[in-house]
Amino acid sequence: MPFLLPNMGYVTDRTDNASDNMTTPPAATPEVLYSERQWVPVWWWIVGFAFAALLGGQMGNNRGIWWFVITFVLVAAVIAWFLWHLSSTVVKVERDADGTRWLVIGEANLPSTVVARSLAVPKTATRNALGRQLDPAAYLVHHAWVDELALFVLDDPEDPTPYWLVSSRDPEALLRAFLPDQADRATEPLQKD
Repeated sequence: MPFLLPNMGYVTDRTDNASDNMTTPPAATPEVLYSERQWVPVWWWIVGFAFAALLGGQMGNNRGIWWFVITFVLVAAVIAWFLWHLSSTVVKVERDADGTRWLVIGEANLPSTVVARSLAVPKTATRNALGRQLDPAAYLVHHAWVDELALFVLDDPEDPTPYWLVSSRDPEALLRAFLPDQADRATEPLQKD
């Protein structure tokens, strides 16, 4: 006998039909072809913890060891959280079940089917790419501690974004994973450096 549960619909206690007991398979998880977390440099961590020790020493001066310890732990925790947050950017290339490759950065994703051209931007050209030549409508993911960039020019009439400019520690590997058919030509600027 079916009965209604709030927010769940009708529930029956019948089990005579085999199709009622079948569960749908979970959606196929995309295959990760490339992944890169953009960590801040190690020396930032060293300077941050040295600063925490300096503040702890200032507070503990002529007061006792607990002033030092508590101050150090609190300041080091805030600095560690801040540096962890700065390092939270993950650039991934995934391939879904139908073979489409996606560039995924946080909540943003870009299918390879809308990329008309791509280019690896070497360290020597990063300043120009981020300077006057930067289109304000571009999608930009940049960190000062990552030297090189990958540029993806879009051909999508539904999207006003002209291109994506993404920091990458290894733009060649990123391009080969995301756009293998364009990678040889797109990475030529890196060979000239």
